[in-house]
Amino acid sequence: MDTYTMRPDRFDRAGQDQLVDVRDLQAALPGIRRLRNWAHDALGLRLGEHAVDIGSGTGTEVMAFAETVGPNGSAVGVEPDPNLLASAERRAAAAGSTAKFHSGDAYGLPFGADSFDAALCERVFQHLTAPARAASEIARVLRPGGRVVVMDSDWGTAIVHPGDRQVVRDVTDTLLSATTNPYSGRRLPGLLTKAGLVIDEVGSHALVQDRTVGVGSLVTRISAMAVARGVITEQQREHLIDDLEAGAKSGDIHLSVTMFAVLAHKPH
Repeated sequence: MDTYTMRPDRFDRAGQDQLVDVRDLQAALPGIRRLRNWAHDALGLRLGEHAVDIGSGTGTEVMAFAETVGPNGSAVGVEPDPNLLASAERRAAAAGSTAKFHSGDAYGLPFGADSFDAALCERVFQHLTAPARAASEIARVLRPGGRVVVMDSDWGTAIVHPGDRQVVRDVTDTLLSATTNPYSGRRLPGLLTKAGLVIDEVGSHALVQDRTVGVGSLVTRISAMAVARGVITEQQREHLIDDLEAGAKSGDIHLSVTMFAVLAHKPH
């Protein structure tokens, strides 16, 4: 549950691999796994079809697509981060996967119109300043009848408990202001509809942080940002951290955000 994309050029090779491991750990959250399983079922890929993962990260989903579509199909990933792109290519090569990867972003997919039977886009829209452009790109590269699942967090649903209500509100407001497109989850159906796609299903899942994690890195960083911006005092931050740590020990803690998943198709 991380709103930040860390700059890859700040890491040496070992650091880059560590960044990959962190992202994989985040993706292994039970809620993310359940949504991804739902996405694969909803897309219903078949042998010989062509699929794309927009914002493919370390390439896990692209390799799963490649296995499903078989040798007569194709599975490609699009990723703007060169280090994640290189990691995905290494993984695919090591696994003997037919998955392919291309440098690019959601605003300009490096493919012609009507190229894919299915598309996936997970946790990308929250980082976009012009999400409508990305929705239009998805519609462009889908073939008539093609399916897409777009998944994203809606940080307006973030819950932090326990803690002083006003301090929690100030911290969550800081989180919203630090995110490019914080309400992306609730906006997905409208964006895809305006792009000419037809909504088939909308689902959601609350991603609940395991209480054994305690306060967690996200609240730790965002509360520090709130102090730096003068929104709360350092003393208020310390009290919030203390309350959350005590809650983690007693079992009275809840840190979550809701992720929305939308299945849509391009009409014939």
